[in-house]
Amino acid sequence: MPLLVMKFGGTSVATLDRIRRAAKRVGVEVAKGHDVIVIVSAMSGETNKLVGLVDETSPLYDAREYDAVVSSGENVTAGLMALTLQEMDIPARSWQGWQVPVRTTSAHAAARIEEIPPGNIMAKFGEGMKVAVVAGFQGVSPEGRITTLGRGGSDTTAVAFAAAFDAIRCDIYTDVDGVYTTDPRICEKARKLDRIAFEEMLELASLGAKVLQTRSVELAMRYKVRLRVLSSFEEQSDEAGTLVCDEEDIMESNVVAGVAYSRDEAKMTLVSVADRPGIASAIFMPLAEAGVNVDMIVQNISEEGRTDMTFSCPTNQVARAEKAMEAAKSSGDINYHDVIADQNVAKVSVVGIGMRSHTGVAAKMFQVLANEGINIKVITTSEIKISVLIDRKYMELAVQALHDAFELEKAG
Repeated sequence: MPLLVMKFGGTSVATLDRIRRAAKRVGVEVAKGHDVIVIVSAMSGETNKLVGLVDETSPLYDAREYDAVVSSGENVTAGLMALTLQEMDIPARSWQGWQVPVRTTSAHAAARIEEIPPGNIMAKFGEGMKVAVVAGFQGVSPEGRITTLGRGGSDTTAVAFAAAFDAIRCDIYTDVDGVYTTDPRICEKARKLDRIAFEEMLELASLGAKVLQTRSVELAMRYKVRLRVLSSFEEQSDEAGTLVCDEEDIMESNVVAGVAYSRDEAKMTLVSVADRPGIASAIFMPLAEAGVNVDMIVQNISEEGRTDMTFSCPTNQVARAEKAMEAAKSSGDINYHDVIADQNVAKVSVVGIGMRSHTGVAAKMFQVLANEGINIKVITTSEIKISVLIDRKYMELAVQALHDAFELEKAG
């Protein structure tokens, strides 16, 4: 039988009524002749509640026990979904990560999937099971302990299962009906894309678009898993949602596919650093060891052997970055005059595989921002992306202006 993977996020299984609605969608696919692996998240709000209980019980918690507690939300949903399907006379069974088994690394709360042997589930399909309901977000370490994959881990679970079982497609059901050219809450002209290339989706996900978790898109790209993003709250057709696929599967597209933004950015500048070989390593190694996620990096011109080094990071990592820099200065590894942190900035990016073969995208972007009186603080580019750091108060204006300028409301 052709095998399909269907993943339902927290809002799609938030109540028993929504679980029944999701189960009906699964039933439609079973009726078409598919064997189905359903990946479920915890019911909406449940993971936050469980994390809160752990924090209240033990602020300096044992990560192994954290995983034992937090993973239980998905187990509940999996059992309820299997029971609901059984009530519909569909042969279904729930599976926890260790029963499959989903083999992961030992990095509790941030484990990575290493292997998903298909034998156990395929044997049950052979015995007449039509739906395997698998608890997402979780696996089992080499030591036999429950692990979790980090926030958004159920998306990664779904794509990993689609790859391991050679599924015809992986459908991600969420509270939005697809991938848009930008956030519809900010720009009313935002248009739903029928298809988007893996590379574009990966950039958009990493730059702030919250439709799919970045790791899940990386996996899909590596294993060529066709991903479809759909709403669990709207009527479906075979063409519903957005298909995330190979660049070759997209006939024609705009030069720019979408505009992404990240509100919670900070710009940090080390003032008057010694300009010498190895200084970048001396700055960014301590930041990496402190778990600071550095993005944009700019080194100013050197004068009299001193330079300024600017980088961006999430606002919630500023204190960690400052502490790491102070420690490096105290140890004598680096010498700087001051650290200036600007937490009132935002990152706005344009993304599109068409940039590879079209010139002038950067010039047009910068002109649009200039026309709106928006000053650019930092710029970074890649083959298919241009990102700028601007004052946060201009973020929505920038997104709307760029969306209009590149005419993203029109199909390519």
